[in-house]
Amino acid sequence: MPTNKPTAEPTAKRPAEPTAKKKTQVSASPERRRELLDTAAEVFAAQGYNATTVRKIADAAGMLAGSLYYHFDSKESMLDEILSAFLNELWQGYDTVLAAGLGPRETIEALVTESFREIDRHRAAVAIYQKESRHLSAQPRFHYLSDSQQKFEKAWLGTLERGVAAKVFRADLDIRLTYRFVRDTVWVAASWYRPGGQHSPEEIARQYLSMVLDGIAVRS
Repeated sequence: MPTNKPTAEPTAKRPAEPTAKKKTQVSASPERRRELLDTAAEVFAAQGYNATTVRKIADAAGMLAGSLYYHFDSKESMLDEILSAFLNELWQGYDTVLAAGLGPRETIEALVTESFREIDRHRAAVAIYQKESRHLSAQPRFHYLSDSQQKFEKAWLGTLERGVAAKVFRADLDIRLTYRFVRDTVWVAASWYRPGGQHSPEEIARQYLSMVLDGIAVRS
């Protein structure tokens, strides 16, 4: 991300009108930009994208709405950066797991663990994705959400199918139903998980896997 020093924020209040969005963009420091995006993510997650205004984000960040336009040209740009950063990091972890040549059970374990780690790092972004991705993906700017979902589904279904073929998972397993169950029960954790809580993401993953895998593994 850009590392130029930010221009001082104006002290006069600026009206939230279309012309405000045409102000010259100023590159914030990576730390300041991250702070603003984290604040925006929390507001989007709590209030929903449509109900969130730039003024609400600015209020939460303790700045004027006009000042926020010096860092981002729109709330859409902020949301785009929040979601793309989350998905890029998610797929770095997933691709590493999928390329590791693990067995199907070990792959499921690693994917679940990586998913809980991403919830720990990007809880608000996950909550936004859960609530907003369906209607956002219809917009050209957010078409990558659909692409990611298709890739996600292929990775999980392929691993489950591989496990059934290898007789690691039960032959009577409904692959698609299992995938939907695992997907939804993992990512819904974003609605209750809080970073720095009693359990680490790795511990939550271990507990979750002990319940799920005992239900799908071949019984001896």
